Amino acid sequence: MNLPNKLSLLRIFLIPVMVVLFSIGGTLFMRLSAVVFLIASLTDYFDGQIARKQNLVTDFGRFVDPLADKLLVLSALILLCSSGQIPAWVVITILARELAIDGLRMIVVMKGTVIAAGKLGKLKTASQMFYILLLMFLQLSAWSNVLTIVLTIWIVVITIASGADYFRHYGKELIKEGL
Repeated sequence: MNLPNKLSLLRIFLIPVMVVLFSIGGTLFMRLSAVVFLIASLTDYFDGQIARKQNLVTDFGRFVDPLADKLLVLSALILLCSSGQIPAWVVITILARELAIDGLRMIVVMKGTVIAAGKLGKLKTASQMFYILLLMFLQLSAWSNVLTIVLTIWIVVITIASGADYFRHYGKELIKEGL
């Protein structure tokens, strides 16, 4: 197993650590949880950089990298929702997009194509990670100030736009399947 794939798996293994720290509660443990989230998020950046630079891109990596991102981001969003920092509809919107794209990926992979993350998908993930870090580190709510309101709206818009972009590029496979 190459280093980028190990970094993706590390991201998955850091999720329970983040969840436990967040669940303990209190400022210190929430910030420690945010640090773990930051470290996990950085592995996303480095695994991609290393894979492309050293030509270590694999089908396993194309599968596990976005899976690790989704598990990390959705776990953090659920924690923030459970603590009242973000509304459920934001999490539901993001979850619905992720499930829709996963369904699309399954159909396309049956046709022999693996969908790698696109530019909008990468921007979506980076935006979500920044948003989560801001809320976790500063223990803000989505509606506590103009910045968090703007970022909440941005997260929803980029999530929907990136999902629409995937369907624009790969939705023809759904039409072929009669869906």
